[in-house]
Amino acid sequence: MKPATAAQKLGVYLPATPREFQEGLVSREELDELQHNPPQWLVDLRRNGPHPRSVVAARLRVSNSGLARGGITEPLTTAQIAALIAEPPPWLMRERETYAEVRREQRRLQEQRDETD
Repeated sequence: MKPATAAQKLGVYLPATPREFQEGLVSREELDELQHNPPQWLVDLRRNGPHPRSVVAARLRVSNSGLARGGITEPLTTAQIAALIAEPPPWLMRERETYAEVRREQRRLQEQRDETD
């Protein structure tokens, strides 16, 4: 698979990975090995970042769109995410509320569908 796909499956930001990873193809066996026995670079990248948008959004409990509305367009490190969590700006509070409301509505609709089945 392409390095971008492998990085996405590993939950890491591709430009922060080693050059060998970025330039080569990753077999399914290699991906499984990376997931089950991660090398130090992968452990460090997952711990410290920079993190891709999906990871940043999940850690901040907002949507990817919420990040964009908040002006977050670049990958963030774990320290930057922690700083936002420690002192959440107004946009983050708003986006968390919006995201929570969307999730509640999705659960309500799923329960409604489950009842009709």
